Amino acid sequence: MCAKTSFLTSLGVEIYASGHRRWPDEVKARVVADTLEPGATVNAVADRYDVQPNQLSAWRRLAKQGKLVLPAIAPDAPVFAPLVVCDPAPAPPSCDRRPAEEQIRIVIGEVRLELAADTPAVRLAEIVRALGAAGC
Repeated sequence: MCAKTSFLTSLGVEIYASGHRRWPDEVKARVVADTLEPGATVNAVADRYDVQPNQLSAWRRLAKQGKLVLPAIAPDAPVFAPLVVCDPAPAPPSCDRRPAEEQIRIVIGEVRLELAADTPAVRLAEIVRALGAAGC
């Protein structure tokens, strides 16, 4: 029994003279994590840590409810994520002029203006007035 006591004390479990124990949440989480290993059983893990199986089951319930945070599990094997390969986006046109769909054209007689599509309406009205045309 002395070996178990020293083992538990090394984990951080406080053991009182009356036999009562105070288990820190980190140790509880570690014990619960051991029950989640492949092939592990609650009874075997409870025996290893000298705790009652029903107490260990209560800790597992706390973990499922999110009241006991389990330690992160370090993967033994590399973790892979899916890779999606798409065709590259088409290159922008090499000339400085925008395509016709992205321009505003104003044609009054022989005067032809091509403006950016994001030209403010106020600026368009000023240009039309300056050219001497009647507004819409």
